Amino acid sequence: MALLSAMKLQGRPPPIISSSLNSNSKPAGSDSVSLNTSEPGSERKPRKFSSQLNRWNRARTLRSGGAKLDRTINNGSNTTTGPMRPIESSNRSDVSTQVDSDVSSSFSSSNGDNETDMTAAKSIYIVSDGTGWTAEHAVNAALGQFDYCLVDRGCPVNTHLFSGIEDGEKLMEIIKQAASEGAMVIYTLADPSMAEAAMRACKLWCIPSLDILGPITDSISSHLGTNPSGISRSVAHSSLNEDYFKRIEAIEFTIKHDDGALPENLEKADIVLVGVSRTGKTPLSTYLAQKGYKVSNVPIVNGVELPKTLFEIDPRKVFGLMINPVVLQGIREARAKSLGLGSSYKTKYSELGSVKEELELAKRIFAENPTWPVIEVTESAIEETAAVILRLYDERQSNRAMPRISKSY
Repeated sequence: MALLSAMKLQGRPPPIISSSLNSNSKPAGSDSVSLNTSEPGSERKPRKFSSQLNRWNRARTLRSGGAKLDRTINNGSNTTTGPMRPIESSNRSDVSTQVDSDVSSSFSSSNGDNETDMTAAKSIYIVSDGTGWTAEHAVNAALGQFDYCLVDRGCPVNTHLFSGIEDGEKLMEIIKQAASEGAMVIYTLADPSMAEAAMRACKLWCIPSLDILGPITDSISSHLGTNPSGISRSVAHSSLNEDYFKRIEAIEFTIKHDDGALPENLEKADIVLVGVSRTGKTPLSTYLAQKGYKVSNVPIVNGVELPKTLFEIDPRKVFGLMINPVVLQGIREARAKSLGLGSSYKTKYSELGSVKEELELAKRIFAENPTWPVIEVTESAIEETAAVILRLYDERQSNRAMPRISKSY
């Protein structure tokens, strides 16, 4: 203690305590601590404290957006940063004007020795004042372009979603956390003051950031000649509106008309799916129903006639589904095994010859109805197949462009 007091009086920096372990230290989790008592002027830098586990814990804590960063944040030194000064959420218009001083003061308190562990996974923070699905899907779609890199862990990445962020204090806590981890911040904030606050904070902290909602909203605003409301989707959609009831009605209709049930009501459906068993008709119907479309699906089975109403309704709403026979056989074998069915059922349901026979029957039915688009689902996800169906449905209903006859998508 006497040595520390003397050093403070002489203006010399106190010794630095490092909790990092070198290659000769005890294993991680031990209590080994070293004391750096090098002479003044030494260029030896403090060992970096880098714990991926701590970063994950902090990210999980903040994931819901409800926790506060009132703990020490390690920036590769012994600097301690307290919580940000609260920004009153009641005056949202003042958020962007208060960010500069808050961020600058916290930024100036850092000693500039912030380091990033390049061997650890990079982090992407997704911040939204709503559910965050828009930004999350956009990020996942973009990350899909880097599968070659992510698969072999050449550039591992972690994504963390912070939804329902509607006040400046929580926003600044998350951005401060991102700065401490060297993370990227991607946000969709409807409130212009919140979006500007995020932009300024990320700029002052040198955090790579991207505003997904802002440019799109500005472009649409310019096209419509009117200004956006600036109200977050969580607030705008909090009340039960017409779209909500439309989706609920569509889901109820789809559940009641699954697997060929109530064929007399096919005329009331927006979309009718036709295909052999295990081509994904039910999950695809459910996905489309959640978007507000009433969907019926009709199975093609050997020895069972299709309902007459299927050929009497508007053909523009009917879509056929086709799949590779070998893939379908594997799916059916797994299904039969999960149900604990015997070998006799397996022969009829998942034997390759029987599968090919059903698919040939489906092809003949589709050929007899050439106006039905036939969609190949072998290597397509539910979302991809749904996107094709909705595009064709919109084209056919609006008569903007008709698909070629008997075209397989």
